[in-house]
Amino acid sequence: MTWETILGLWSHSMALSVSIWVVILLVALYLARRPAHEFIRTLSHVLYNALRKSAHSVRLAETRLGRRNREVLLAMAAENQERIIEREFHRINAVVSRDLSSYPALHRQLSEQITHIDEDYRETAETPPEPPAWLDAVEAVAKIPTDGDPTIARILQDIHHTLKRSTQDITREYRIASGERHKLLKRMLPYWRRLDERIREVQKTIKGIGERATEIDKQMTHYEEILSGNDRVVRTLSSSSMTQFLISGVVMVIAIMGGMINFQLIALPMSEMVGGASYIGSVRTADVAALVIIMVEIAMGLFLMESLRITRLFPVIGALDDRMRRRMIWVTFFILLAMASIESALAYMRDMLAADHEALTQSLAASSGTVVQQAQFRWIPSIGQMVMGFVLPFALTFVAIPLESFIHASRTVMGVVMAGLLRGLAYVLHLLAGVMRTLGNSLTHLYDLIIFLPLAVEHLVSEWRSSKSSSETKGSESPQTKTAAKPAEKAA
Repeated sequence: MTWETILGLWSHSMALSVSIWVVILLVALYLARRPAHEFIRTLSHVLYNALRKSAHSVRLAETRLGRRNREVLLAMAAENQERIIEREFHRINAVVSRDLSSYPALHRQLSEQITHIDEDYRETAETPPEPPAWLDAVEAVAKIPTDGDPTIARILQDIHHTLKRSTQDITREYRIASGERHKLLKRMLPYWRRLDERIREVQKTIKGIGERATEIDKQMTHYEEILSGNDRVVRTLSSSSMTQFLISGVVMVIAIMGGMINFQLIALPMSEMVGGASYIGSVRTADVAALVIIMVEIAMGLFLMESLRITRLFPVIGALDDRMRRRMIWVTFFILLAMASIESALAYMRDMLAADHEALTQSLAASSGTVVQQAQFRWIPSIGQMVMGFVLPFALTFVAIPLESFIHASRTVMGVVMAGLLRGLAYVLHLLAGVMRTLGNSLTHLYDLIIFLPLAVEHLVSEWRSSKSSSETKGSESPQTKTAAKPAEKAA
């Protein structure tokens, strides 16, 4: 049965039949008005409650995720700060072990220097020459009057010459003693210099320890702020994580480009080693082998950085004892050295293959009569490729540093992004809940708008009934009012 058959069921005139259907539909809608309103209100209420509860659940999940992000951010910041403080203590330990461990020897040297200086100083003390004991007797004899006796005068003159010669001897001895003192003072000069140098070294060491102590105090203050977990610290750490994420992402992109260059450098010669027609699935075996070599180099670089305790991606390696860790450092370094040597050889092999291909092209061109020019200074790109093949594995070793920062910052960034998505989803669900509630009310009004004609008839009928009932009430109440008024008049 088609729609045209159904529409023309009541009459051959389509307009009349449609009118009958409209009347039937309006009557049916009017009769089903109350259940339809209940259904619409119930459905909108159910959707409204479901969306509101979903929005509330998403908001709770966003709150829990935000709390979790905060805890992770503070934990990571505390861990990084502990590493910084630990490194500062290691530096102080190195300074103390290097400089202050030799303090007993330094103290002994300083004591010896001071002793030498004290002895020399004592030896340089000025002791004026004592006059001879007979000088008073000679002076008394020289005061004896001569009374014109030439013999006594000659004796006194001899005594005078003797006294003068003795004074000259004493002066000469005093000058010699002064010269000796000057020599001793000159000999003290290197001791003083060495003593000043030792004291400067001690002062420099103490100053370095003081600077480290100041830096440790600053880092400890920051560490206490992190442990307090206030909002300002969390905002600062979030901003720092975003910055680290962007910087490490840029460095990772650079490292990926370096890896691609390294792959292109060794892919061609690897096809000569493992076969150019061999495939693993749909990928050439040579490409897989080149990729494996690069991955192994990156893995060795990660282990090397982890053994050196520059990164902390593998706690098991960091927990090894120092002896085993040093062995691991050397093992990974020699593996990297071997891989770099292999890559350098492969780079040279790639240049040889390129030269053979070029020679083949030139021979074909020469057979066709084309003038071929010989390439000069071909050894320059050969050396460049070999150097690149040797250096790139060690350069990829340092990928571990931005990789660690990228992983740690990604946790914070992904948490912030997920929290933002959940917040947006909660807002959308809350908005849809309001829309559903408003839509239910609108549908009930639309339903009444469709059946406005039966509703208008119902309204007129109800008004007529109400007016008729009021008139009947007035007519029936008049005799009663009269009968009720008579006893009242009698009582009066």
